[in-house]
Amino acid sequence: MKKDVDRTMPPAEVGRLARVVLDAVGTVVVGKREALELVLAGILAGGHVLLEDLPGLGKTLTARSFAQALGLDFRRLQFTPDLLPADVTGSFLYDQRSGDFSFRAGPVFTNLLLADEINRTPPKTQSALLEAMQEKQVSVEGVTYRLDEPFHVLATANPIEYEGTYPLPEAQLDRFLLRVSFGYPNHEEEWEVLRRRMARRREESEIKPVVDAATLRAMQAALEDVVVEDSVGRYIVALTAATREHPSALVGASPRGSLALLLLSRVRAVLSGRDYVVPEDVKEVAVPALAHRITLRPEMWLRRVDPSFVVGEVLEQTPAPASGALPSYAAGPLAR
Repeated sequence: MKKDVDRTMPPAEVGRLARVVLDAVGTVVVGKREALELVLAGILAGGHVLLEDLPGLGKTLTARSFAQALGLDFRRLQFTPDLLPADVTGSFLYDQRSGDFSFRAGPVFTNLLLADEINRTPPKTQSALLEAMQEKQVSVEGVTYRLDEPFHVLATANPIEYEGTYPLPEAQLDRFLLRVSFGYPNHEEEWEVLRRRMARRREESEIKPVVDAATLRAMQAALEDVVVEDSVGRYIVALTAATREHPSALVGASPRGSLALLLLSRVRAVLSGRDYVVPEDVKEVAVPALAHRITLRPEMWLRRVDPSFVVGEVLEQTPAPASGALPSYAAGPLAR
């Protein structure tokens, strides 16, 4: 496996490696290709992913599998009601041998952190991740420590209707590039899970690394070469702005939502075999990128209206640019 990677990796190579990574993870996580593509898109776009769904649907397994396939240092932190901020970031401890205080790094010092059941801990502890997620650094007792790159948080959350959960603050939800739900498998997929478990004769499943951290950084850098034409960029802004004006929304998506759409649509284009973004790429990632950034009016919850419904209506009502507006130099397939 290559350790030194040319940072001018072409988008075509990014797409090829991404498909290999997805195939590897798909050997363990059964029947969730679309959700897995979204999780990988969040990582390639340099962001953090919130996996929100019922327990037992493969969220933790997905995080561990991606860490193995991407060759990343991985740590899991179980969020509980008694967890303290220092349990996340680390703290200064007194060393009796040296007679001085030394910093002991917390689990946040890793490449991929699984924040398991993040909404089972109070907001004070949840907020300990804010600086790490946004600035990729940790400040403890006035001292700032940089985190190694790449750094990504994959957080799992149970539905807020479950007992013992705390709603994530809007500021923290906005730090997640996208939110993904897995849903229940169908009968055939669930039987395949059982069949594979019997075949490997043990509970644990292992995936050999497909890339390493340096290769992942090169893949992320290559996405800057994916073309986004002005009309597509303005379409992204129009979609995000429309969520703020929707009658069901108390608070719409912030400009960080526009950035999320831009970054994720670039990855979507590469996974589709192109080095340019089309409106369909934006539409495919709009719900996972924007829905968790929308706060509904209280009466909408009584009507069981979901934020994804708002995004769906915005997609229907906002005209998309014609494909003819794309530049001629971006007309060929990515694999050309």
